[in-house]
Amino acid sequence: MANEEQIYIEEREDGKYAIRRGNSERASAVADTQEEAVEVASRMFPGVDPHIERVRNVKTAGRDQWRD
Repeated sequence: MANEEQIYIEEREDGKYAIRRGNSERASAVADTQEEAVEVASRMFPGVDPHIERVRNVKTAGRDQWRD
């Protein structure tokens, strides 16, 4: 379950990456690449490890699961 203290990095429909807090509807920031999003999140939320959406597709299940 998402909570406000957790940070998520998710791929958007436009191919960019949203950095958002748990339970938020809008992104705190948007980055062009996943790597850049991780760097921005670490500056914005020091000491918090973001949950990162995997960007690979797997044959049996579509999008892969989250990773820390």
